Amino acid sequence: MRMKNQLLTVVFCALALLVNIINVSSTSSELPKVYIVYLGEHVGDKTFQEIEDAHHSYLHSVKGSREEAKACVVYSYKNVINGFSALLTPDEAHKISKMDGVISVFHSDPKKTRPHTTRSWDFINLLEAKWDPTRSNTRDKLLTQADYGQNVVVGVIDTGVWPESESFNDVGMGPIPTTWNGFCQTGVGFDSSHCNRKLVGARYYLRAYEANFGPLDPTIDFRSARDSVGHGTHTSSTVGGRSVPNAAAIGGFGIGNATGGAPLVRLAMYKVCWNIPADLGGGNTCADADVIAAFDDAIADGVDIISVSLGSETPTPYVEDGTAIGALNAVKRDIVVVCSAGNSGPDPFTVTNIAPWIITVGASSIDRVFSSPVLLGNGVVAEVRPVKPLGQSITPFVKGTYPLVYAADVEIPVEMCFSFHRLCLPGTLSPALVAGKAVFCWKGDTVSALEVQRAGGVAAVLGNPKEGVGVSQTPYVIPASVVLSDQKLKIYNYIRSTATPTATLTPARTLIGGSSPTPFMAPFTSRGPNAIEPNLLKPDITAPGFNILAAWSEVASPFGVASDNRVAKYNIISGTSMSCPHVAGVAALIKAIHPDWSSAAIRSALMTTSIKLTKLTISP
Repeated sequence: MRMKNQLLTVVFCALALLVNIINVSSTSSELPKVYIVYLGEHVGDKTFQEIEDAHHSYLHSVKGSREEAKACVVYSYKNVINGFSALLTPDEAHKISKMDGVISVFHSDPKKTRPHTTRSWDFINLLEAKWDPTRSNTRDKLLTQADYGQNVVVGVIDTGVWPESESFNDVGMGPIPTTWNGFCQTGVGFDSSHCNRKLVGARYYLRAYEANFGPLDPTIDFRSARDSVGHGTHTSSTVGGRSVPNAAAIGGFGIGNATGGAPLVRLAMYKVCWNIPADLGGGNTCADADVIAAFDDAIADGVDIISVSLGSETPTPYVEDGTAIGALNAVKRDIVVVCSAGNSGPDPFTVTNIAPWIITVGASSIDRVFSSPVLLGNGVVAEVRPVKPLGQSITPFVKGTYPLVYAADVEIPVEMCFSFHRLCLPGTLSPALVAGKAVFCWKGDTVSALEVQRAGGVAAVLGNPKEGVGVSQTPYVIPASVVLSDQKLKIYNYIRSTATPTATLTPARTLIGGSSPTPFMAPFTSRGPNAIEPNLLKPDITAPGFNILAAWSEVASPFGVASDNRVAKYNIISGTSMSCPHVAGVAALIKAIHPDWSSAAIRSALMTTSIKLTKLTISP
């Protein structure tokens, strides 16, 4: 009977979700939305006014008046990419799609594209590693030949930048390359003084965002290229941040020399991602119409490399993908475009940014582990035969022993979908049963730790939310350690066999060489085959994307929640968003040495060049 009730609950949950989707779809299908009309490339020498007039003519044919046609325009892409975005009904968009010269018309889904969220460069032997002296020093040769990337400009399309970070100082840098045509756009908390010989340009794009969500709320984001999230600051400093000694995340984790792959490369930020108001779903989004506008400007500004750590959760046909369209126009001008593969793994057919002209990057590990063992046991048992599931953490805390409870045993007694039990989801734990205890959540993440804290728990033991050998770390606000999937059953059996179970959480310490084998593919990294064209292999390459230390926005929570007021200048996060700029940094060095090489040649060099690692020691 219990299993039957659970099955009925699951069916009810699914039906409720389906009814909600149908209701939303039926009430909003005919409302104007932002659509992108892609026309290919500009042909001939036309003025911007002539291009705008041509775009308006398409709209005039479905809108009825020139005034209405002009009023509905979101962007008119005039530099390199030929096309426009406008507020259209589905019927109007369909009519335009049938017109001569139109390649594609597609909805700029406001929530489709999102950000895919030190020691890493040491591990791939580009900066701080010391090789066996019998081998040639590849590191010095590449960096010296490339002049550390000084004459290359990398455009980063992301959430913005925190310009005051020491990673973006320009001390000792030479003049800006004469090929650079961009500028520093002023806005809230950002003016031309925030750009320098390192950060040579900064722009922002939010017309499509505001067409969907209304005027930007100044309490949740900056109306400028300034980063309120941290993601763009992290990726841009990974590409080309200056060398900063003694950089570390909160608690001193990862302390060392933080540096980008091309330390003297010039950076230009194109902010396209914005925070969504909480009452509209929250999170961060990057509208395709804004992304194409950023590509159009970046190409005209004179960038050499474009790094894009954004994407959808599912693959998109090339002619309906803003990133693919922008990248195609860039690659035609020998601009290398590097994109993240996505974080929807380990399921197959999940890799995104799969256009053949894009260098698509998966995420893999480095050889650093933040070990925080969880000691299970009580009294005599703990002293004589302790059971030690290996935990990992980057949360600063002091050693403590706590009563341990299993999440499924301390839930509020209400009916919920069966698969939601034991996960410490919001509102599921009983304060009366949790207060003063450590809670073991079968699978846990930021949401789980917050729920334990809300219910009065004092610590959390979290099962790794992804199957695999690696743990993606977060600095929680209560003592917490994450255990690998193969350790969860040991903890469960211990709790079930002990009257008064306890857990001792020990502060984390950094272990170099503590991960074996290394590298391994991150469990979250999106996998192939390519869902659009299975004969085209994607991702192209992998790079460090697991627990990467880099610069951070000082207004962004290192934990990722508004209630966390800690300030971090550097932070550790994971994702293919982090692996993408690693490859962009190396591509910048190759471009500096071989400025005449095409994007395809650089991709080939990256994919087909390797050396055997025999012995690696790390500087103290």
